[in-house]
Amino acid sequence: MASQGSEGLEEQLEEPEDTLRVSPAEEMPVEGPPALEEPEQEPLLLPWDRFSSWLHCICVVGFDLELGQAVEVIYPHHSRLTEKEKTSICYLSFPDSNSGCLGDTQFCFRFRQAAGSKSSLGCFLDHFDRDAPVCLKRDQGYYYGYVYFRQVRDKTLKRGYFQKSLVLISKLPYVTFFHSLLKLIAPEYFEKQEPFLEAACNDIDRWPTPCPGKILTLPIMGVVMKLRIPTCYDKPGTSQLVQSAPSDSLVSIVLPTVHEVDLFRCFHPVFFHIQMLWELVLLSEALVVMAPSPAESSDTVLALVSCISPLRYCSDFRPYFTIHDSEFKEYTTRTQAPPSVILGVTNPFFAKTLQHWPHIIRIGDMKQAGEMAKQMKVKKLKNLKTLDSKPGVYTAYKPFLNKDEDIIKQLQKGVQQKRPSAAQNAILRRYFLELTQSFIIPLERYVASLMPLQKSISPWKSPPQLRPFNQEEFMKTLEKAGPQLTSRLKGDWIGLYRQFLRSPNFDGWFRNRRKEMMQKLEALHLEALCEEDLQLRIQKHTEVETVDLVLKLKEKLTQAEKDQLPVKPGTLPKLQAHIESIILTLPEDLQGILHKPDCA
Repeated sequence: MASQGSEGLEEQLEEPEDTLRVSPAEEMPVEGPPALEEPEQEPLLLPWDRFSSWLHCICVVGFDLELGQAVEVIYPHHSRLTEKEKTSICYLSFPDSNSGCLGDTQFCFRFRQAAGSKSSLGCFLDHFDRDAPVCLKRDQGYYYGYVYFRQVRDKTLKRGYFQKSLVLISKLPYVTFFHSLLKLIAPEYFEKQEPFLEAACNDIDRWPTPCPGKILTLPIMGVVMKLRIPTCYDKPGTSQLVQSAPSDSLVSIVLPTVHEVDLFRCFHPVFFHIQMLWELVLLSEALVVMAPSPAESSDTVLALVSCISPLRYCSDFRPYFTIHDSEFKEYTTRTQAPPSVILGVTNPFFAKTLQHWPHIIRIGDMKQAGEMAKQMKVKKLKNLKTLDSKPGVYTAYKPFLNKDEDIIKQLQKGVQQKRPSAAQNAILRRYFLELTQSFIIPLERYVASLMPLQKSISPWKSPPQLRPFNQEEFMKTLEKAGPQLTSRLKGDWIGLYRQFLRSPNFDGWFRNRRKEMMQKLEALHLEALCEEDLQLRIQKHTEVETVDLVLKLKEKLTQAEKDQLPVKPGTLPKLQAHIESIILTLPEDLQGILHKPDCA
């Protein structure tokens, strides 16, 4: 006969009454990072492990008269890339010939990781992702390529030009950091070749791992960089400035940000449409950015993706996309609606190929934002014939929200008064942040109400379930607790929410929130178990039932450690102590079996 204790862990908790469900804002506060059981120590690392925590590899892409673009060097030499990945890197590392990029150019691209290929040190980096903001988590299924391209006249070469790119391949979206790193190492590499690259890689392999929240000091070829990777516990919109210390006499570069692009400079050519662009990105609409160079294309796409921060953009985006891309046919077909993706392109061919796309942004040359862009009406798509068409936004989209004239006037005034570009960027970033927060807070408040009451959690029953998301129920909450509480903007907020709830951005956001809340319920269930007098409980158990209980507890402990559940300090050691004390009540032969690590 199975006792109540042993089968209880498998029982499903009966559906609690609706009156029991309350917001966890009061019942289950979570403030700041979960306390660690003990100070985390960096695991012992093998050669190239530290390098792999920052980069997958470094590639040198050159131009061969017979072969075209070709990967000349991959470093470290043991790094693995499939032939498809190498082909993608080759074509994406060079500007289109029409871009006319003489001199040095920097830009970035993003491409799919080939099926079955593995990135370096994937499992090892999982615990860094836990504390990173959603926009800085490693990109599952994609690589970023950070490019330093040099094209200079060279009469000694048949082609008449020296053309080569140094490319950093990484899972990390630290665009500002990697571009800063390339500025340091690429010019030197073009002069000194592979021995310099090998020395630079050895320096990187001595760096600390990219841990969010820590001040990191990174020496590279005689120069020292200092930076801080943000955490998910930082207050949105604030950046903890890296302060210079007396011991920093060797620090050459202090980076204020690892990932943010200059929003004001990027949006300057389409300045009067920033609010509409925010809506298009929020709703995961198909967008193409047509720009004169990969640098302007990639910066603009990254600015679009970041304008809905702290929400994560959950659709695909390609800062620089070419006709050679493996997804070219998939993304340009006219047999179905354009996919939910943001593309950055420079080839004039796309003006015809993507003419059927609903929203097209044409970017001119990004000069210093010293003068204000002239006010431009939204243009009709039929007027977009070539890539030489005038800068502007070509779309038939009608925004849900009324235009905010105040932000336009504030930034216009800044231009007239020659306000520093950094200040203009900060104003625009704050505007987007407040707009996104006004939109997301009602959703956060409603989703929090789907949590069950903490006292409904029983240690001997499975954790209670979350209530399902009910769209109409959520819409009713907007009457009294909608965005009007924090935003002065008028318009069809209800229509904007309805459209958003059908988008990949909502799906990605809700999946993440649901996972967090399920883990919180598991953590509370574990804490409730630890508070039980298990010795008293097992007195009513048979030997078989006690063994069964030990196995279940060990399984829960293993899962909790694997999922890094947000439990109170001391919970996991306490559970381990409970397990040990129960094992000691059993015969010696069973104790030996249960102490084996694989018995769970």
